[in-house]
Amino acid sequence: MRGRIRAAILKIPRGYVSTYGAIGRAAGYAQAARQVAGVLHRSGGLPWHRVLGAGGAIKLQGDYAVEQRLRLEAEGVSFRGRRVNMAQHEFKFRTKA
Repeated sequence: MRGRIRAAILKIPRGYVSTYGAIGRAAGYAQAARQVAGVLHRSGGLPWHRVLGAGGAIKLQGDYAVEQRLRLEAEGVSFRGRRVNMAQHEFKFRTKA
């Protein structure tokens, strides 16, 4: 499970974001949002700042939330208030036919 979640996170390109739930589904685990968070917490070298809560919300708190927003803005990601503009920046994983 961990390897498939890591692989899905690594597919998100610069300037795009995805949600915990969408990454879980892309990895083949429909109800794995919490597991995605766990992989991010325990793994280094992942673009953690590109992973958001539903609707583009930054779910981290305090300095981590500030750092996440700054990293995203540095990649050209735009915000609508406190949420990422998902219509413009959401990465759509390819679905298997």
